[in-house]
Amino acid sequence: MKIKITSVFAFFFFFASQMQAQVNYSEDIAPIIYNNCTVCHRAGEIGPMPLTNYEEVKVWGSMIEYVTSIKYMPPWPADREFSTFVSEAGLTDGEIQLISDWVAAGTPQGDPALEPPLPSFPTGSQVGEPDLVLSFERPYVHEGDLTDQYQIIVLPTGLTEDKYVKAIEMRPGNKAIVHHALFAVDDTGEGQVLDAQTPEYGFPSFGDFGVETAVQIPQGYVPGATPTKFYRGIGSSLPAGSDILVQMHYAPIPVTESDSSTVNIFFADPDETIEREVKQHIMLPFFGTLTNGPFFMPAESVKTFHGVYTVPEKVSLIGIFPHSHLLGKDWKVIAVAPNGDTTNLISIPEWDFNWQRTYFFKKFQVLEPGTKIHAYATYDNTSSNPYNPNNPPQAITWGLGTEDEMYYLPLVYVDYFPGDEDIELTDDPVSSAEDLGLKFPADKLYPVYPNPSNNKITVGFTLARAEKVALEVLDLQGRLVKTILENDFRHAGPNQMRVELGSLPGGVYLLNLKSERFSMAEKFYINR
Repeated sequence: MKIKITSVFAFFFFFASQMQAQVNYSEDIAPIIYNNCTVCHRAGEIGPMPLTNYEEVKVWGSMIEYVTSIKYMPPWPADREFSTFVSEAGLTDGEIQLISDWVAAGTPQGDPALEPPLPSFPTGSQVGEPDLVLSFERPYVHEGDLTDQYQIIVLPTGLTEDKYVKAIEMRPGNKAIVHHALFAVDDTGEGQVLDAQTPEYGFPSFGDFGVETAVQIPQGYVPGATPTKFYRGIGSSLPAGSDILVQMHYAPIPVTESDSSTVNIFFADPDETIEREVKQHIMLPFFGTLTNGPFFMPAESVKTFHGVYTVPEKVSLIGIFPHSHLLGKDWKVIAVAPNGDTTNLISIPEWDFNWQRTYFFKKFQVLEPGTKIHAYATYDNTSSNPYNPNNPPQAITWGLGTEDEMYYLPLVYVDYFPGDEDIELTDDPVSSAEDLGLKFPADKLYPVYPNPSNNKITVGFTLARAEKVALEVLDLQGRLVKTILENDFRHAGPNQMRVELGSLPGGVYLLNLKSERFSMAEKFYINR
């Protein structure tokens, strides 16, 4: 019996060894690395070492096995079971096991002819080819006096016509001192005036952009973040002749260093109609937001702060960007509708200051008026927190410095359009006509509102593909009484418009939407 059992174990050991021996770089590991790691691990990007070929990956094989086995890499701090977002990073359990088997087998290369080609990555960007590149006019010198500095850098766009921004990307010149960056639009020239009044490059401004009328672009730079383009039909306006104001937060350092960064800007395609401008509300621990304020953490304390924001009108939430500093421990954000329904927005169970990012939802999160956003953030101001900037711990409150703390939660949204509930957002939310980053499951005409109505109605519909459509008002005998659209080309996805009813008498009517593929109608009433 012992011989039989030994034989069985020997068989399985031999089988497992053979399976490991079959795993090789060319066929099994290269696709994993190139699709998940190389985008950051290549020349000029945030990864500390390149992973672009067999020799480079082999050298770091054991390290790659370790950081993938504990799921530290690829970094994705948000809880996947709580909510889902576009462009989620991470490996499957099967991919993690393949890497482990490959390392255990001695990192064999296999047949180089079977290795997939390295993807074609854009140079100087993680997004693509920018439409406009703005560089610092000269380096900014950050004094080595161990203090934080918030410096506004004014970058003239030189635009001769209005544009819509789809994405904005910071390329930090000195990653060692660039803590984060925010962007705003100044179409008054006031930023240039303030810049001219200071001897250094740019001008200091703590907490804002220094220009009262500046309009913030709801995208920014933080360590580890990858920029994401806004979805089709959505953008931020950038007027002709305006300037980009960049709020650079430079971290405290003991020696003087300089930075000369670059900003890449991506515009809407010429054939793209921007129907909705991106807006944002930032939850801060002031003005009655916190239910358990003030925002203050005594030494040797762990505190969870609970903030609440009530949504004033119906909106479609597209993104959420939690931000804390070094005491941050976790975040959890939910939305509770007036009827009590709860929507999970984001959970970050283990906050890591080094891996902050922007999160865009896979579906529009439609929020009714009166919906309450509940945001919980926990902070560890104890001596057991290895990231605590103070030893021994000190009392901490809100502040802009690295050693201060923040409860900062931008909520990025657009005005609600009928049909937003049905739109699915893919993992590549780009803006080209062929690859919209959107999936529209069906053609649909939405109920007219308000209904009954008197002088104006809002009409909404979704198209599964771009095509020419007609939109008409018919009476109950099927007679045409008003033409709204006549063989007009409309893009795929949600479409909305306000319609004047004019002198149509009171009564019951049909709103008819038709194309070569379909015809559908909705009944509505006019009160006179």
